[in-house]
Amino acid sequence: MKTKLPFILVAASMVLGVFISILFGANEALFKDKIANDIKSNVKIQKIMDVEKRQAKIEKEKSKNWRYYQRFHFHSTGISAMSLGVLLLLAFSAAPKTQKLICSYLVSVGGFLYPFVWLFAAIYGPIIGRHDAKERFAIFGYMGGVFFLGLIFFLFLISKYPIKFNNEPA
Repeated sequence: MKTKLPFILVAASMVLGVFISILFGANEALFKDKIANDIKSNVKIQKIMDVEKRQAKIEKEKSKNWRYYQRFHFHSTGISAMSLGVLLLLAFSAAPKTQKLICSYLVSVGGFLYPFVWLFAAIYGPIIGRHDAKERFAIFGYMGGVFFLGLIFFLFLISKYPIKFNNEPA
């Protein structure tokens, strides 16, 4: 199971990324309406006295927060595709099992969790502000660094150890 879990995380990330895009296609207005309604709860925006400035800020926030939902989709599907490639190549690597396992967990856990910074920023950004939402869920953003470390470790492993296909000798 410990060698299978990284593949499960990568597959789950693929499913989540595609699922949200299906939701976009089925009812994009649901997301945009939620953003518009939640912005009404944003105290900082509602304190802007100049009506034109407030409306301009609302429109900017609507656009940016919608983009954050899209970023969740892009990152979840893109990173999971890269991660699957890494995991498959690792499976054929002659690197020691422990090192391959560590690398696979860095890539899969980091890659799975990182996109959630964008999802949570999209959900909470209209209410508390985009910057504050990203700060509140920064731990997920740091997972991008974990993913990156996994890629660096992967580069090291495939540079140092041969990759064996079709039962070729190492």
